[in-house]
Amino acid sequence: MVIKRKGFTLIELLIVVTIIGILAALFVPNALEAIQKAKQKATMRDMHVLDTAILDYVADNGFAPGQNGVLTAGSSFFLQISGFYLKVVPLADQWGTPFYIYCGTDAVGNAGIDGVTATGPDEFLVMSYGSDRLPTPFSFDQLDPSSWHFITTNLRSFYQDLVTWNGAWIHFPKTAQAGS
Repeated sequence: MVIKRKGFTLIELLIVVTIIGILAALFVPNALEAIQKAKQKATMRDMHVLDTAILDYVADNGFAPGQNGVLTAGSSFFLQISGFYLKVVPLADQWGTPFYIYCGTDAVGNAGIDGVTATGPDEFLVMSYGSDRLPTPFSFDQLDPSSWHFITTNLRSFYQDLVTWNGAWIHFPKTAQAGS
């Protein structure tokens, strides 16, 4: 009489668990990086929307709306651009940190970025502090375009700030595949 066993042996279970572990080690970092890349791209889109609204405001009024720091609902800046220039004003980046906006000659100097100077009331900066939610010091050199970007190579790359000045990117990601 032959007895049929039901279930798996210990060796079979160990092999399955090992295979699952190897697959997880391969795919989890890629999934985490894809999530951060999506947040970064959505934040960049929101910053572009803010830039466009400020540029439209400047075109109509000749100066940027007053703002010097954290963008908050109900602030003078918020009230000046919401409704007519933007239906929905994005207040925070995709990591939940408020956008920092600096407008005008004095305000741009308060942003604390080396190399960025304002010459008139129509100047403005829009900033996101990235996934670590902390300012990342960097210097901007108008004559050196390679200083404008940072290379995206790992999850720590998403700690970098995203910054536009007068609607143009001055600190933004560049993938390692595109070259340096």
